[in-house]
Amino acid sequence: MLKRNIVCMYAIALLQGMVFYAPVATLYRRAAGVSVFEISLIEAVSLALCVALEVPWGVLAERLGYRRTMVLCSGLYFVSKLVFWQADSFGDFLVERILLAVVQSGISGVDSAVIYLSCRGENSLRAFSVYNALSMAGLVAAGGVFALLPPGSYRLSALLTAGSYALALVFALGLREVRDPEPSPARGSFVAAARQALNGGVLPLLAGAALLAEVCQVATVFLNQLKYEACGMSQGAMSAAYVAASLLGLAGAFSPALARRLGRRGAAVFCALVCLAGCGVLAATAAAPVAVASVLALRTSSSLLAPLTDEERNRRLTTKDRASALSAQAMVMECFAIGANLALGALAQQSLAAAFVFGAVLSAAGLGLLLARPNA
Repeated sequence: MLKRNIVCMYAIALLQGMVFYAPVATLYRRAAGVSVFEISLIEAVSLALCVALEVPWGVLAERLGYRRTMVLCSGLYFVSKLVFWQADSFGDFLVERILLAVVQSGISGVDSAVIYLSCRGENSLRAFSVYNALSMAGLVAAGGVFALLPPGSYRLSALLTAGSYALALVFALGLREVRDPEPSPARGSFVAAARQALNGGVLPLLAGAALLAEVCQVATVFLNQLKYEACGMSQGAMSAAYVAASLLGLAGAFSPALARRLGRRGAAVFCALVCLAGCGVLAATAAAPVAVASVLALRTSSSLLAPLTDEERNRRLTTKDRASALSAQAMVMECFAIGANLALGALAQQSLAAAFVFGAVLSAAGLGLLLARPNA
């Protein structure tokens, strides 16, 4: 039963990674009349809503059970992609992102808890690495398909994405519960779980990981397309760069090997240094090959860091209310991400170089926080 859960979670990661419009996500929104700052504003609103919903979702997940929560969120994920398919204004994209916030705050902690409990604590780093790598594999497949579509096929790519998320919902229905639901959770159980989740010097880990993840997210999903455009790259070249970045996203599968060689702390520091260097180069270069290489480095860094962070966050917990505890941690991380997202978007509206310089500053701050955290 637990092995079946792992297989289903891997399939969900693969299918929900198939975002066929991802190579032109920023250009897609701009074609609908949404500015770069409006895109970052939508993202910030979405992150703020995630923060507001983490607590109620954490309590609800313990009451519903992790399987039902995954099914409900997968269904809403599918609906959000249908909204994106038809979106053609700031308001439409905002609605899509609000739905996405509901989903992300719901799944937050639940997906990793399902994987961790299904592994019974054994080889969990490998499971998290494969889970993240398959999400990147989905992006690779989607990028390859997008490259074959006629130029400007934005709506078709969004429709294909909705279809992939519908299949992910089917696999979510195949999950089995790993923890009995609690019809009447004890009063204050979320508070108790949150208190444990934020104890033990975990805050530097959460803050540092959040800053690095948000810098990589913004740089490799939104700002990279603007940089490619400024470098004079064609849509075909952008698609090829996207596929290459997605392939390197599979590097997450090598997180265990990197951790064995450098240690968990050393591996995280290495990823932070790559992120800092990548942003610095993007701020200075006007050459398309150098810009693409820097984005590839950022994607590799974020893919290697994500499993390390997920595994350490889970390893530090002993509470049975694991989803609640992880939701509390996610709330802290999202607070840091909101500020970083808004600042990067506002700067990018004025100057791409300034945005990447600030990304390097945030990466340096993330590095310092990771170095400051105590060993688990």
